[in-house]
Amino acid sequence: MTFQGSGPLDTGNVSGGGGGGGRIALGGGVGLIVTVVALLFGINPGDIMGGGTGSTDSTSASASAIDQHVASCTIEKANQGDAVCRIVATTNSLDQVWPSLMNGYTPPKTVIFSGSVNTGCGAATSATGPFYCPADKTAYFDPDFFETLVQMGGSNGPLAQEYVVAHEYGHHVQNLTGALRKGQQLGSQGPRSGSVRVELQADCLAGVWANHAGGAGYDVRLQQLTPQDIAGVIQTAKAIGDDTIQGAGSNPEGWTHGSAQQRARWFSTGYQGGDPKRCDTFATNDL
Repeated sequence: MTFQGSGPLDTGNVSGGGGGGGRIALGGGVGLIVTVVALLFGINPGDIMGGGTGSTDSTSASASAIDQHVASCTIEKANQGDAVCRIVATTNSLDQVWPSLMNGYTPPKTVIFSGSVNTGCGAATSATGPFYCPADKTAYFDPDFFETLVQMGGSNGPLAQEYVVAHEYGHHVQNLTGALRKGQQLGSQGPRSGSVRVELQADCLAGVWANHAGGAGYDVRLQQLTPQDIAGVIQTAKAIGDDTIQGAGSNPEGWTHGSAQQRARWFSTGYQGGDPKRCDTFATNDL
């Protein structure tokens, strides 16, 4: 079990499917290069990844089925390993924690999809990984990604999956603070690029959430986290580091998300301190 309590979840900001046109998307947990390049240079990621290939009828049917699934979500289902409900529960927690940490916080939308989705940033597929679209202020998740994450060497622990959701919400916080725009001005690749700073800051903000999410006063609260829970997140953060994904001969000049050690360290910085101000990756070159 991860979440305390029982009963239904708030699903008002979560839906199945997606819609819209547009231009930019920000890749998240999987660490794929293409979506970060899309963010920084205004390219539709669907043009690169071949997104949006499903028919309208099949997409609508899939969205409807997911909507029904979302509507049935409870804390119990989230704790029993239902990936959709775990995403929903995590969004509930995030939307309760962040207003207490940030003045002017407004919640994003969340879309849970299967296979492909149309977004305010263009069409995308599951291959894009979880991502946040600034144009429609929406985080997008295909639950099948969690299986891919394990295949990449990540943990299948509940908190590791919740870290993925919290990372994308970190991008929403960055959209609200202007950090995304700052990242656009500092380049898309390299060990000190804007994209690396943006991604490491999102890891740190995910850690800040984890620090606070078990606190009193929240309707959806994490149980007390264990060293094993945190180790699962660290394992996952390292699995999606640029050097891990690129393998032997990894070239830092091609990095977009940061190394395994950097991603783990910045999550730990946020988790240990619980202070968003300690997440200013733009104020240091010691990433």
